[in-house]
Amino acid sequence: MSPYRHIFFDLDHTLWDFEANSAATLEQLYRDFDLEQRGIPGFEAFRSTYEMHNEKFWERFRKGFVRREELRWKRMWHTLLDFRIGDTVMANEMSRIYLDILPQQGKLMPHAQDVLEYCINRNYKLHLITNGFETTQWQKMRTSGIDHYFAEVITSERSNSMKPKAGIFDFALATTGATLNESIMIGDSLEADIDGAMNYGMDYIYYNPLKKPHTRTLTHEIDCLSRIKDLL
Repeated sequence: MSPYRHIFFDLDHTLWDFEANSAATLEQLYRDFDLEQRGIPGFEAFRSTYEMHNEKFWERFRKGFVRREELRWKRMWHTLLDFRIGDTVMANEMSRIYLDILPQQGKLMPHAQDVLEYCINRNYKLHLITNGFETTQWQKMRTSGIDHYFAEVITSERSNSMKPKAGIFDFALATTGATLNESIMIGDSLEADIDGAMNYGMDYIYYNPLKKPHTRTLTHEIDCLSRIKDLL
C-alpha cells in the first residue's frame, strides 16, 4: 500500500501541455500582428526564438534577477529585437494578448486526466505547486477541466515563494495539513520540482517525457504519466 496521502503536482509541462498551448497562442499572434511582413521569416523562427527567451527569463526570474512584470513583456521584446523590431509598444501589446489567449487553450499532457481520476478514486488528496501566475494558472485549469481535482493550489504569488525554495513547500504543507512522510511531488523540472522536493526532504517523481539526458541518480523517473499508477 502506498504511504502517500497527499500528491503535489506541477502544472505546466506536467499536466497542462504548455508547449502545444503556447505554440497555438504564438501562431495566432504571428498571424494577427502580420509578423511575416515585419520581417520574421516564418512562424517556426518566431516560436523557437520566443521559447529561447522565455526559458532564459524564467531562469532569471526564479533566481530573483528580474521582476514578474519584466518577465511578462521582456521575453517578447527580446524576441522582436532578434528580428530587428525595436517596438516596445508592440512588445507590450503582444505580451498582454499572449497572456489573455494562452490560458484559454486546454490541451493536456497524454494520460493527465486519466491519472488524476485514478488518484482521486483511490482517495489521494491532490494539490498543485506552481511557479505560474495565480490568475493565469486558474484559467488554465478551468479551461482544461481539471480545476475540480485539486484541494489546494499553491502558486508563487500566493505563497510569496517559488520552487525550488523551501518557502513554497513550507506553505504547501501548512496549507494542506500534510506531513513530509505522506507527501510526494510530481514534476518535469529537475531544478524547480525535483531539486526543490529533494532538498526539502519530500519524495518525488521526475516526469521526463522527452527523455532528456542527465547525469542524476533519481529515485523515480518516468516518461509517461500513466506510470504513476504503478508507482502509487
